[in-house]
Amino acid sequence: MGWAGLKNGNLLAAADGYFDLFITTDKNLRFQQNLKKYSFAIVLLPSNRMSVVLNLITEIEAALTTIEPGDFVEVALP
Repeated sequence: MGWAGLKNGNLLAAADGYFDLFITTDKNLRFQQNLKKYSFAIVLLPSNRMSVVLNLITEIEAALTTIEPGDFVEVALP
């Protein structure tokens, strides 16, 4: 989509209206940005390491079944 150089607020603004869900590992995102102004939900994962994500699949799927636009859900390590 040509968004390779976008960061933080600019990336979120570009994604707004195109996506229903934004998945991130940026633990500071919710403190640095006003997330309520975006129309998508955000899921925070504890790591982008595949082994960690795979071990959390059940928790991620559970979050996705109840998440609504504007929600912020943190999937934590057990």
